[in-house]
Amino acid sequence: MDEPTLSEEGGVRYLHFGTEWVQGAMRLRAPAELVLAYTQQMMAWLLFLEPTRKEEVGILGLGAGALTRFVLKYTQALTVTVEWNPAVTAACRMYFRLPAPARSRVEHCDAAEWVADGRNAGRCKALMVDLYDGLAQGPVRDSVQFYQDCHRALSDVGVMTVNLFGNHASFPRNVANIRTAFGNRVLQLPEIDEGNRVVLAFKGPALDVTVAQLLLRAQDVEARYRLPAVRWARALLAQRGRIMSLSV
Repeated sequence: MDEPTLSEEGGVRYLHFGTEWVQGAMRLRAPAELVLAYTQQMMAWLLFLEPTRKEEVGILGLGAGALTRFVLKYTQALTVTVEWNPAVTAACRMYFRLPAPARSRVEHCDAAEWVADGRNAGRCKALMVDLYDGLAQGPVRDSVQFYQDCHRALSDVGVMTVNLFGNHASFPRNVANIRTAFGNRVLQLPEIDEGNRVVLAFKGPALDVTVAQLLLRAQDVEARYRLPAVRWARALLAQRGRIMSLSV
């Protein structure tokens, strides 16, 4: 298993897995802030869903706990985070203010086994997939079967977001596999400077979303969560012919 290491610069603490690749970050004076642009994009499912206090958001890959901290602070949802390496969880508890388990559960196992487990079928309203090792050479779980199991882990109406590298050989394979698993109901956000590209995949009844509806929702998300949601919405509207999304 990769051993977690730390670095700090400009008031931000970073998590690494023994290499220079950043696996997560936390601003020391604002722990719930999403420092890395791709982690902000991973929350783009908020354009389509608003989880209740009884619903669960799933996170595959703990990293520095940024997504877990954000969801717990800014939504009512419960979280379940699946992390392969207990040392990462220990580092998060010691150095990255991983929240107490009142609304947050960490389960230590292989993410592919977790989503394949029938006990987790229909469990998550939203599912965020960020599975990289220390080499960061594409996701470590990316088969059609894996994404089909992710689809099954979503509730009847749900959204998955996946962190991919746009300029990498793994990107077209992952997008193709996600399209197969989710019946081609897939949208992409623009690649950011670091090379990350977040893909959204949808499960549930297909509905037409008007420009006005999506932009109004984006304005609400931007105001409430301080995320660049209007920019995301405009990028998704450029793919309007592909939008078969969910009621907000």
